[in-house]
Amino acid sequence: MTSVPNITLNNGVEIPQLGFGVYQVPPAETKDAVLTAFEVGYRHIDTAQMYRNEQGVGEALAASGLARDDVFITSKLNNGYHAHDDALQAFDRTLEKLGIEQIDLFLIHWPLPDIDVDFVETWTALEEIYGSGRARSIGVSNFMAHHLRRLVQETDVVPAVNQIEGHPYLQQEDVRQASAELGVAVEAWSPIAQGQVLDDPAITAVATEVGRTPAQVVLRWHLQRGDIVFPKSVTRARVEENFALFDFELDETQMGQITALERGHRTGPDPDTFNWIPNR
Repeated sequence: MTSVPNITLNNGVEIPQLGFGVYQVPPAETKDAVLTAFEVGYRHIDTAQMYRNEQGVGEALAASGLARDDVFITSKLNNGYHAHDDALQAFDRTLEKLGIEQIDLFLIHWPLPDIDVDFVETWTALEEIYGSGRARSIGVSNFMAHHLRRLVQETDVVPAVNQIEGHPYLQQEDVRQASAELGVAVEAWSPIAQGQVLDDPAITAVATEVGRTPAQVVLRWHLQRGDIVFPKSVTRARVEENFALFDFELDETQMGQITALERGHRTGPDPDTFNWIPNR
């Protein structure tokens, strides 16, 4: 079976660089989708409280026969639970739904800069969780460079990862550079821009050159940049395609042709203005 390389986080924990995302996977389909991913070879699953499918991930883990230590699981705090005590209780529910006693990585999903709870307060709750040993690592998602620097300046634990939107049309080099300076690993969500980059002539040209699909080329570009990625699909053939990334490489020219596609195009919200809180 293909061996996925690990990235060592700033606290020494190792995370597989390629994972399987379950964003927008319906709760009723999540167990089967994750089991398929396990069969293909994935050992890193990325979920979130907001996705409402943590239980399906847990059911797949229980049914897989895999050792708990062989699977890396990430979840994220729902936007409605940023207050300190709310965050602690929400984390307890995550462990219960996943059916585990310890999670590998737990993130603040969004900074929510204009709500009445400061994300620094939220982070102190995650620091308590980390200190208890029930999370092997803690981190953030959708934090811009100024959010990240403030968090590091005002708290004790440096985030292990920063999960941000990232693809050839939105590379966020300022955030990636700040993360690197602070020792924070970068995870890229929406790595193929919800499919929007797959018809780009520059990407299809590279795909033709290397005899791969456009999606494989873009995911390989991420891996060679050092990003941690977790593409999502409920189609087995696509799940397999997204995993077949380790028997080819892009050369410097091909990497440069894809990097040149930057255009500041977001497929999701702007973290500096996004303050949505779902119904609890």
